[in-house]
Amino acid sequence: MKFTKMHGTGNDFVLVDAPGVNRDWAGLARAICDRHFGVGSDGLLLLSSHAPPFPMRMFNPDGSEAEACGNGLRCLGKYLSDSGLASTGPIAVTTIGGPRILHTEAQDGCIGRVRVSMGAPRFKAEEIPLSIPVQQSPILEYPVEVREQPLRLTFVNMGNPHAVCFIPDVDSFPLTELGPLVEHHPLFPQRINFEIVTVVNRDHLRARVWERGAGETLSCGSGACAIAVAARLQDRAASPVGISLPGGTLTLEWETGGEVELSGPTTTVFEGDWKEDAS
Repeated sequence: MKFTKMHGTGNDFVLVDAPGVNRDWAGLARAICDRHFGVGSDGLLLLSSHAPPFPMRMFNPDGSEAEACGNGLRCLGKYLSDSGLASTGPIAVTTIGGPRILHTEAQDGCIGRVRVSMGAPRFKAEEIPLSIPVQQSPILEYPVEVREQPLRLTFVNMGNPHAVCFIPDVDSFPLTELGPLVEHHPLFPQRINFEIVTVVNRDHLRARVWERGAGETLSCGSGACAIAVAARLQDRAASPVGISLPGGTLTLEWETGGEVELSGPTTTVFEGDWKEDAS
């Protein structure tokens, strides 16, 4: 099975172009995403048709399927344009989290930056979802404690669930220790993506992300969207705003009532052929 390895600001994916193929994609994701025994990636992207709107599915390394994936969508946009399946410009894509529109930008004949309209954020407790009823919407700075660490979380659904926490210093925060506890907290019946954020100034935020089903990643597109929305709701940032993650910087735009626009660089790393282990 042929694949393409890609990344968007370090958030890396194995993309499989397999129209009409039906197989155990969750099992393939667990095998191919493994960084020791597989290709290694933060997720498996599946393109299952060459007819627009192009359907994309994304599977996490643990085999679970994500409703939305901003950087994965941006990588798909580059792949569609570079392979000639779609022309430069608006590209319609469907995901289980809803329809998306991609905009590719060519420079010197190559697609570098890709922008995606990630839809409008949702804020109600049942839309996140939370396991308890909370009447407030949006839910800002909600107190949660994990391992005696008090956190104040702002909840945003970007097609998938996010909890955003503003802290003084993202570098010193024990994300690998507390990230799994937040992800699996009883408050979140479908688990959750967890973002920690430090405000540098109104035009620049620094962040780290613990992704549901993947762990800490170098970048997360939907997480960056949730961060930008949470920052705007609390008047911590302007629009557009640059969000620096360990793998690079993404640009976000959002005004109340509108869709979130995510843009940043994309890179094709290599192509390969995955051979099943017959042993």
